[in-house]
Amino acid sequence: MDQKIKEKIDNMSYEEMFKLRRFAPIGDTLMIGDTGTYFLDVLYKKEKEIPSAERVAISKRIGWGD
Repeated sequence: MDQKIKEKIDNMSYEEMFKLRRFAPIGDTLMIGDTGTYFLDVLYKKEKEIPSAERVAISKRIGWGD
């Protein structure tokens, strides 16, 4: 994974990451290989920093699509 991708992931908000995880197409480059592992590690770290009520609100805002 190159530094530019790492910085992109690091600078994403929890909501952006959660939405991408829920709706990314199969094979999305942020979701596979070492990059995917790093993405999930950062997502779970950010998830722990947010109160559960806020995580629920984010999930409801994002929904499941049409």
